[in-house]
Amino acid sequence: QVQLVESGGGLVQPGGSLRLSCAVSGSTLDYYSIGWFRQAPGKEREGVSCISSSDGSTRYADTVKGRFTISTDIAKNTVLLEMNSLKPEDTAVYYCAADFFMYGGSLDPRDFGSWGQGTQVTVSS
Repeated sequence: QVQLVESGGGLVQPGGSLRLSCAVSGSTLDYYSIGWFRQAPGKEREGVSCISSSDGSTRYADTVKGRFTISTDIAKNTVLLEMNSLKPEDTAVYYCAADFFMYGGSLDPRDFGSWGQGTQVTVSS
């Protein structure tokens, strides 16, 4: 069973940047698709981005395309989410999740079986 730990959340002003990290243990990234999801108060959990290092594929939600970048640090077995031009509507708890490699990845939370505990991102002036 893979374990995931998120870090890097915090308070940032609109237009600012944050970088989230998801440290993966229990397996190498090669066998998994790793997704980032978020959940704002009163809303359903939604997919933000996904990466599958074995084929290099990435996916982004339309709401973050062009602002967020997902990548892997193979040496540290970590998945990164670089978030730029942040907006108040990006405020949410951000989770990373893993499941066995999915061709093309997925932004559907139901496709992922292992989850981290989440990290809060607040975008406010």
